[in-house]
Amino acid sequence: APSSPDTRRTIFSRSNSLMLLLATSSVPVIASVDGLATAAGCRLVAACHIAFCTQNSEFATPGVNIGLFCSTAGVQVGRAVNRKLALDMLISGERISAATALKGGLVSRVMASSQELRSETERIAELIAGKSSAVVKLGIDNFNRQMALPLGDAADVSSEAMVRNLSLEDGYEGLEAFLNKREPSWKE
Repeated sequence: APSSPDTRRTIFSRSNSLMLLLATSSVPVIASVDGLATAAGCRLVAACHIAFCTQNSEFATPGVNIGLFCSTAGVQVGRAVNRKLALDMLISGERISAATALKGGLVSRVMASSQELRSETERIAELIAGKSSAVVKLGIDNFNRQMALPLGDAADVSSEAMVRNLSLEDGYEGLEAFLNKREPSWKE
């Protein structure tokens, strides 16, 4: 027997909470796709800060094909790609290629092979881990906040973020290291 509406609401509520947690996390989240990402998997990719895939990867929101429109996937997909591509994916249910996903903004990089995907994902994760966590957190939080604002308000909020950034110990350390031509020594 099908689950009750209350059970379904609970499931979607939990899924929404997870996707919101990923999208608003101050800790960078990297998606790494080597194959097919559909429905909630496609939503997961769209929710991440950075997304890599192999050239043979495909993405889809195919629920419409079985009478179940991917409304929840459309929340993140519709914010990651342009409106036309999002609606094309949601209404047609067809798969898109890695090249289309890159062009549309669903992924940030496409690798030639699984090995290259693993290596590049690890390299970027290590690169980010070597940055000041306080600066990255401030930057991600500001980026998310300003994206929801009109242009002028976004500029004001971002200027204030720069003032806060320059007040951070790591902000000062980064500038000192740059001026003295040395590697920074992050506190956070």
